[in-house]
Amino acid sequence: MNEWSSRIPLEMGGTRLDAVLGKLVEHVSRARLKTCIEAGLVTVNGQVVTRARQVMLGGELLALVLPDREVLTYEAQPIPLDIVHEDEGVIVINKPAGLVVHPGAGNSDGTLLNGLLHYDTQLANLPRAGIVHRLDKMTSGLLVVAKTEAVQLALTDMLKEHEVVRIYDAVVVGALVSGGTVEAGIARHSNDRTKMTVNDMVGRDAVTHYRIAHKFRAHTHVRCQLETGRTHQIRVHMAHIGFPLLGDAEYGRRLNLPRGMSEASANVLRAFKRQALHAAELAFVHPLTNEPVSFEASLPEDMQSLLAALAADTEAHPVV
Repeated sequence: MNEWSSRIPLEMGGTRLDAVLGKLVEHVSRARLKTCIEAGLVTVNGQVVTRARQVMLGGELLALVLPDREVLTYEAQPIPLDIVHEDEGVIVINKPAGLVVHPGAGNSDGTLLNGLLHYDTQLANLPRAGIVHRLDKMTSGLLVVAKTEAVQLALTDMLKEHEVVRIYDAVVVGALVSGGTVEAGIARHSNDRTKMTVNDMVGRDAVTHYRIAHKFRAHTHVRCQLETGRTHQIRVHMAHIGFPLLGDAEYGRRLNLPRGMSEASANVLRAFKRQALHAAELAFVHPLTNEPVSFEASLPEDMQSLLAALAADTEAHPVV
């Protein structure tokens, strides 16, 4: 248990209790502070207050008992990790397609989190073993893991403020004419709770910028930059504008090979069994040094082969 107390500044009068705590208590997430309030671990002038929305007058004595964080009990497993960068504050990992990031229904172990617990036992003391953001199971590429709670909180706040640059390579079905921006709210699908859908009425704001990297006969290689980071965002947004990701079983179409495609190229497309999406670039201001850092991950072999097959097909059937 850790105990903390402070007098609320007069200028914070009129501010909600949870917001006051969020400003005054450093390196603790708002969600964790709200849990403490609801658990009766916060007092104002010696009286327990359990309403996060209670408005403060300013000048009150605020006290908090912060329980020690529970250590994660997931099994540590020797899962290979492709570490692009590591320092005192962060680990940047190039995740392969097929690796689940966090245990969940149907994936109790064998995840990136299990591998992180084996790689560094201290990560068991952090929420989600320090994982700041996730990638879908069948998406490859870069993600960042924090090594301290302060760094994890700082990076999480940067994500919320759109201060983390995340650029993805994707291959979509269809011949895009130009780049653009998709602004469309994303919500949980009403009939299939494993899927997301565009819903501007109840969905959370979501913005994806995309530009053309290469044009092929019936497909387009695009680079997508996330302004927000909703679940399945790029996959949902590109499908919404009529250009779903190649190989996307949830939001895409059945494979329809262009007429006249060579058997060699067709076999590459048939063998590609995941959404063609790779987190290629990641950049942010490092919370410990306040210096900008950036990282890149080259396209994995399966996407390189896919692009080569599409290029060969386009060369054999040039658009007139």
